[in-house]
Amino acid sequence: MQLLSRSIHLSLHIHKDPAAMAERAAHILAAACEEAVAERGVFRIALSGGHTPVPLFRLLAASDWADRLPWGKISFFWVDERCVDTDHPDSNYGLARRELLSHVPATHFFRMRGDEDPVEAAIHYEQVLRTEFNLSGTELPRFDFMLLGIGDDGHTGSIFPNSPALAEKKRLVIDQYVPERKTDRLTLTLPVINNSRCCMFLATGGEKHAVLSNVLNLLSAPKLPAQMVRPTGGDLIWIVDEAAATGQ
Repeated sequence: MQLLSRSIHLSLHIHKDPAAMAERAAHILAAACEEAVAERGVFRIALSGGHTPVPLFRLLAASDWADRLPWGKISFFWVDERCVDTDHPDSNYGLARRELLSHVPATHFFRMRGDEDPVEAAIHYEQVLRTEFNLSGTELPRFDFMLLGIGDDGHTGSIFPNSPALAEKKRLVIDQYVPERKTDRLTLTLPVINNSRCCMFLATGGEKHAVLSNVLNLLSAPKLPAQMVRPTGGDLIWIVDEAAATGQ
């Protein structure tokens, strides 16, 4: 049997609380942004929803950080979206708009249309990616930064355990009904996520300790969606609080 060799650049940062996590994440994000703008003139980032990134969003929106970033050269995309109206509390776009985008002079953002038919919304967002990244054929978009979270069940984005999305190799964006949540979701696929220059996970709370231990075991066969995030040519960064790291 032929063994495949792959080097994964993984870094793990453990901090006391979500505020300290946000500070570390902001510095890493700013450095990636500076490098991307210097080399390519634009910083393309995909955001996730949930409560975990809120401290980071609020920090970046505060005056100290808002003045550091070249907002006009940042293009915002989304990793996934719940199929709800933009004003719904569950909307990932709505969360980012309330906590970050409405407070900074950002002008380039490309939301997933969770308020429209899921099938058509997935097709539309794939076309958005093809246009914005100037893709042809089977090319994948190469994001500069992918902000990710992890659920207690090991899901990331809207890719859940045992989901058909785990086997998707061709499409960039898919729609799917999630039985566990009784809802429709839109999500980028694993090939797109793994083509990023940097994937950064944020995880908080003792309830995440067990799944975090499994996901960070890179020597085991990947089974959980978050465990399958292994950038093929980029960095994998985990920023967690002490509760998630210790389970206490």
